[in-house]
Amino acid sequence: MNNVSYDYYRIFYYVAKYKSISQAAKILHSNQPNITKFMNKLEQQLGCKLMNRSNKGISLTPEGEQLFEHVTIAYNQLQEAEQQLSSARQLQTGTIRISTTEIGMHGILLSCLLDFRKKYPNIHFMISNESCTQAIESLKKGMADFALVTTPLSAPFNFKTRTLKSFEEILVASCDFDCHQNMEMKDILSYPIISLGRHAKTYELYEQIFSSDGLEWKPDIEVATADQILPMIKMNLGIGFVPDFIVQEDLEKGLVKQVSNLKFKRDIVLLEDTTIQLNIASKTFKEHMIKKTG
Repeated sequence: MNNVSYDYYRIFYYVAKYKSISQAAKILHSNQPNITKFMNKLEQQLGCKLMNRSNKGISLTPEGEQLFEHVTIAYNQLQEAEQQLSSARQLQTGTIRISTTEIGMHGILLSCLLDFRKKYPNIHFMISNESCTQAIESLKKGMADFALVTTPLSAPFNFKTRTLKSFEEILVASCDFDCHQNMEMKDILSYPIISLGRHAKTYELYEQIFSSDGLEWKPDIEVATADQILPMIKMNLGIGFVPDFIVQEDLEKGLVKQVSNLKFKRDIVLLEDTTIQLNIASKTFKEHMIKKTG
């Protein structure tokens, strides 16, 4: 197999397209002797005559027509690829896949999306709402570019973590809910508790916190996602721990009340698989989140 230079095919493409060596030389910012020399070398390497030269110009031989057909397809594909890469660099196209917990969504992702979409409206987002464990699995399987999860978490050794935001979970109840104020841990268990289910790392966190005080964490209502807790609290179904930034507006409006001085610090973490090479759009959005939360 002949190892023919791509440049020879590129020059042949323009000579064959315009049926003119002088026109090809002008487009390629070269001169006619150089173009002629390269075409002679191409014919020598391929072992066949590709074009007939006359005073009337250039005409392709049957072999030349056959080659031109294939070169045209390849050249158009290369041009399309270059245009796509150029669009990607300018963030005119691209897809970003994000796995996020509910808290990650409300604590960081929504505000970052708003800014980013205004600047780059053509970027496509694929967002999955998952638990921390599910997010890690999505990253392992290559189904997400990165994830926004909450502590505590147990990440594989090849995963990189970066804290983007810290928050506190506070105990709240509906303003109409009849309960003690400034409850201690032992008091909390005498009321119906609303919490994430035992599948969640949050459940494990509170289970450990209460067990360290010799108490059993036993919620009365277990929900699948964090955004289900506050509506149930506001409906007088029980009390529960909620991120401060999520409940702040309802506290100010008097829709709920804080019923304990207990506060538990947690973090929203950017989780990445270091073996995954991010595309331009994903890398840019990741840097946007880091800058916005930094």
